[in-house]
Amino acid sequence: MGVAMRINKVEAAVFLGISALALSACATGLRTQVSRYQAMPAPQGQSFVIVPHNPSDMGGLEFSRYAELVAQGMEAQGYARAPSINQATMVVQVGYGVGEPQTEIRTHPSHYGGYGYGWGYPFYGHRSYYWGWADPFWYGYDDSIRTYTYYITELDIDIRRKVDNASLFEGSAKARSRTDELARTVPSLVEAMFTGFPGNSGETLKITIPPEGKQQAKASY
Repeated sequence: MGVAMRINKVEAAVFLGISALALSACATGLRTQVSRYQAMPAPQGQSFVIVPHNPSDMGGLEFSRYAELVAQGMEAQGYARAPSINQATMVVQVGYGVGEPQTEIRTHPSHYGGYGYGWGYPFYGHRSYYWGWADPFWYGYDDSIRTYTYYITELDIDIRRKVDNASLFEGSAKARSRTDELARTVPSLVEAMFTGFPGNSGETLKITIPPEGKQQAKASY
């Protein structure tokens, strides 16, 4: 399963029609898309170790932080940490990355008297409409064009049975946001991945991770 650094513009277009995932904001939480294929065994004493998809990440402080979050997620499911890879029954591979910046262009027409109206430029085949004073992008009395930069961050988790290398779980969590800071998005992607884990095989969900201290994550189809 590919890591986010390989996301290109074509993949972004397929993944992100504007109606599917709006730009995420801290106040509303991070909107993610999670796809999972799984044949996970019920917890019966299995143990795991976590390794990076990219061998060069092994021992790194950043990887260690995300690996710890994944390990906590596995433990919450009833699996145990193994003291070493030789004693593990499952190997959990973790990969993460952020794609190149993408640009979205929208128009925000306005009308004298204070009520903005009109439509956004088509973006991946969709249009967006804005009305009234409440439109956060309403400015002045002249039509304006606003350009927004966004990034797609991805987390991949693959779990294999060590004895025969059989695949037990293949999961991908993606988010579209205004930041390329992995430290701000990867922890939420880990939480999304373990929401309803291991999930139904072949199912893709939209899972919103609320801001810290708010309600629990919410999944939708």
